[in-house]
Amino acid sequence: MGFTDITTGQTMAMMANTTIASALPPLPAYETRPLPDLLPWISDFWLSLILPHIAYWVVSMFFHIIDTYDLFPQYRLHTPEEISQRNLASRYEVARDVLLEQAIQIGTSAVLNLLDDQQVTGHENYEVAVWATRIRLAQRGLPTILGLVGLNAGALSKTIAGSYPLLAGALAGGFYPSLFELDNMAGTAVPAFASWEILLARFIYWIVLPGLKFCLAAFVLDSWQYLWHRAMHMNKWMYTKWHARHHRLYVPYAYGALYNHPVEGFVLDTLGAAIAYKCAFMTSREGMFFFVGSMMKTVDDHCGYALPWDPLQHITSNNAAYHDIHHQSWGIKTNFSQPFFTTWDRILGTMWKGDTSIKYERTRTAAANKKGVKGEELKDE
Repeated sequence: MGFTDITTGQTMAMMANTTIASALPPLPAYETRPLPDLLPWISDFWLSLILPHIAYWVVSMFFHIIDTYDLFPQYRLHTPEEISQRNLASRYEVARDVLLEQAIQIGTSAVLNLLDDQQVTGHENYEVAVWATRIRLAQRGLPTILGLVGLNAGALSKTIAGSYPLLAGALAGGFYPSLFELDNMAGTAVPAFASWEILLARFIYWIVLPGLKFCLAAFVLDSWQYLWHRAMHMNKWMYTKWHARHHRLYVPYAYGALYNHPVEGFVLDTLGAAIAYKCAFMTSREGMFFFVGSMMKTVDDHCGYALPWDPLQHITSNNAAYHDIHHQSWGIKTNFSQPFFTTWDRILGTMWKGDTSIKYERTRTAAANKKGVKGEELKDE
């Protein structure tokens, strides 16, 4: 009688442990609260309005100082003579129009922010646990997958269980008999996640998902800008009325990146970035960093330098040297892609092909000769 009781008790305990091991860990309870501002002395609302434009002028002034003091002449795409002779807009006109476009962008950003739901925090551990649950469920397919290539997952799991219990649990289909924790509310043992499941879930939630959102937003913005940019070159009315103003800068420089007609600036840049932000389902804070990044990239693409140590010029092949070709009379029907990748130029056959060194040398020489002629005329006077 006693032996039977003991055996029954052991069997029930084993069944309970098996149930715990095969069941999914419970998801944690949570309460949300408003997300604190990124900086204590300014709200995220106002920071999101001004930070992209602070980034614009900080990067622009960096290149303007390099330009003014001619610090890296060996990396210039154009000579100072070309800047002064070939551009058809004064620096005052450029700065004025840039500030106008930035005012429009700030207004648009304010509307976007006001339409967004308030960003909250407190749910992050729950979201991580949801991804950990998905990882646990995915492990249940491992024995079947390994069986397709002739491996016995159950036998492998038993072999390594003593030395590598977590790996053994994964091979067994997410079966972790030793992983449990005490539920403080119920006072009973409940299944727990393995440490690697939590780490992977955190990586997915904090790194992979925001990264995918950024990539999607970049793709949407690139697609929008390519189609509109190319259309403005193909349609004579749109080019004459809107886009021709930007091409008054044959020799681009950093703070001329947003030198546009207000209509073009709104359609191409402001509206495009807003649509990309919405399509990628970004949070307001993610959007803030996306706008800062795209703004810095746009400035860098117009900086007029091929700097070997500039990270923004090496992330993709769409950089200052690439976009500068589009600003030349001989390359104006090519290299429409901006600001991130060259994908659409490659797919649709609008990427410049061939050597550009002779063409650039020709314009440098012409500018130098013109300067020499002017110098002689001044001497004669």
